[in-house]
Amino acid sequence: MKPFVNIVLFLLSCCLPMANVHAQPFSFESIKSYPFPADMTSSATGSKIAWTFNEQGQRNIYVAEGPDFKARKLTQYNDDSGQEISSLAVTADGQWVVYVRGGDHGSNWDDDAPVNTSFLPEPPQVQIWSIPFAGGEPKMLVDGDLPSVSPNSKTVAYVKGGQILSVPIEGTAKGEALFTARGRNGSITWSPDGTKMAFVSHRGDHSFVGVFTNKETPITWLAPSFNFDRSPNWSPDGTRIVFVRTPGAGGAPDSILARKHRPWAIWSADVSTAQAKKLWEAPKTLAGSTPNTHGGTNLHWAAKGKIVFMSYMDGWPHMYSMPEAGGEPMLLTPGNFMAEHVSISSDRATLLFSGNTGPDPLDLDRRHAVQVSVDKADMKVLTPGSGLEWTPVMTGDGKSIAMISATPQRPPLPAILQANGGKIKLLAEDRIPSGFPTKSLVTPTQAVFTSEDGFTIHGQLFTPANRSAKGPAIIYVHGGPPRQMLLGWHYSDYYTNAYATNQYLASLGFTVLAVNYRLGIGYGYEFHNPADAGTWGASEFKDIKAAGLWLGKQPGVDASKIGIYGGSYGGYLTAMALGRNSDIFAAGVDIHGVHERTTGRIGDILYPDQYEKAPDAEKAAKVAWESSPASTVGGWTSPVLIIHGDDDRNVRFSQSTDLVQRLLEKGVEMETIVIVDDTHHWMKHGNSLKAGKATADFFVRKLKK
Repeated sequence: MKPFVNIVLFLLSCCLPMANVHAQPFSFESIKSYPFPADMTSSATGSKIAWTFNEQGQRNIYVAEGPDFKARKLTQYNDDSGQEISSLAVTADGQWVVYVRGGDHGSNWDDDAPVNTSFLPEPPQVQIWSIPFAGGEPKMLVDGDLPSVSPNSKTVAYVKGGQILSVPIEGTAKGEALFTARGRNGSITWSPDGTKMAFVSHRGDHSFVGVFTNKETPITWLAPSFNFDRSPNWSPDGTRIVFVRTPGAGGAPDSILARKHRPWAIWSADVSTAQAKKLWEAPKTLAGSTPNTHGGTNLHWAAKGKIVFMSYMDGWPHMYSMPEAGGEPMLLTPGNFMAEHVSISSDRATLLFSGNTGPDPLDLDRRHAVQVSVDKADMKVLTPGSGLEWTPVMTGDGKSIAMISATPQRPPLPAILQANGGKIKLLAEDRIPSGFPTKSLVTPTQAVFTSEDGFTIHGQLFTPANRSAKGPAIIYVHGGPPRQMLLGWHYSDYYTNAYATNQYLASLGFTVLAVNYRLGIGYGYEFHNPADAGTWGASEFKDIKAAGLWLGKQPGVDASKIGIYGGSYGGYLTAMALGRNSDIFAAGVDIHGVHERTTGRIGDILYPDQYEKAPDAEKAAKVAWESSPASTVGGWTSPVLIIHGDDDRNVRFSQSTDLVQRLLEKGVEMETIVIVDDTHHWMKHGNSLKAGKATADFFVRKLKK
């Protein structure tokens, strides 16, 4: 048994009555040994699929092919180097797999900058690679990002320095610039026959959709305007492009604190003439605003003369279908649930997505694979039950559906379901280590309670086994904030890590409540976009406070020993909880949280680079400060552990540096851990272990004494 485990067991035996001791059945290393699959994709023809596996920091590509779909490891990256794999694609002919290695593509900025968690004198570059599907040595094609493979499977277009280049997929030549255009160019989309390429040129306060044909033909700009045009998608015959248009920047300053409709419309352009017409405009309501869930508008030019897209206009993020000439959209996915991770079959006739829906009321806090036709509302939940399934994609031959599957105990694995029905077949089950503690994990139960202003809040309660007396408890707060914790393993590697940590804390004898506070997804528009939230009032903290009060009333919980922890936005709400309510929260772990919400914003609010300013600028600045944990450090008395990586590209490291200085001045009991040269997402597995073990150890020392 590892030394850390011995220390924890000793503390438990010394600090708790014997009837309350919960023997630890597994180590943190074992619960964190799960393989995490992601990036499920398929070829446009045949039955070939590919995905990535992160196995304790060793990130590799696996493939399988029907009809048996036997999993096969394709790459051999066998060290914990912190180099992610992204932009995974199988070529249309199924002969090649293309991917990017390096960077941090979950970041808010610098996602294509090198990550150097191993402190190498020359950091690894962000590079595009190809490897034969049948196996062989990977070929480093170029330094670059965001690859898009041509329909003939011979050329990879990519982005570097805001320009678009191309390289042969076999690596037989160097990358070559296709053209040079002002702005930052990307969003590469090949025409169906591969003779043209649509792209988006971002130019600050506006953007254009362009079409490149060859080096001898001028670029065609589709109906250029004083707007942001994006998300180009080709018609099946390659003669037209559908795209999304939103207003350009500028205009008279409006109220900052008021909720406003964010307008958007769908346009269609003729590629030969560059003339465009508006097909549909979103309702001018709050819920009709530009959708801000996974994939945004999820715009596709489908088969059968249909254009499909996502909208929140009925209060839920649903898929709609309308004629390609325009007209009234038809709701494809009715019901009180969200559609997420949308994909379209290679014949463009079927949509697949993850949905928190099914025959069980608890499905609101799960995900299942769902399909629907592009021209009629014949939606079908493919995987009902107590498990969780996500990111479904159809194979090119239309015979199978690949997805990721998990349960409350079994960690995620790739899976196959025959398109004509049947049971899910799990792939790569042998990748779960023999020491993984599947049978020792608790099944979280749904918790539902009400905040002081009437919001219904959902959570997942992890209750330790064999508790016979009141003991300590912990609240987990997710980040985002547009996230939803689930009744089982999560589809995000960041929140799968949180789920594993919550299971480990439960094994140590803590009751753990993961809270899905307002601003999160999965419960409709008003929950996702509430009034007075975030920088404009932090109303979501009411849900965290309500969670602490509710948890303190549960059987087996000592209300005087409730801790709280979370990362990113969860770190922000953890710091807010400790500053506002140290009387409820006895200790906290704040992981790369936001702490001062006026930094970098106050000048834009109070002193914009123009004569005019918003009518409520002074009030907005005050509310932003009052929505910052830094404003309530005066009431902070509970001990805290602060953890932050100093290459964080989502929350600036300075947010924690500032808070540390404030807490030192206040004299708050504090411990700190700095993770050098790692990012927001703990690209190095060893750093994820360090942060998780430190979190558990801190709570054992502060809440079990």
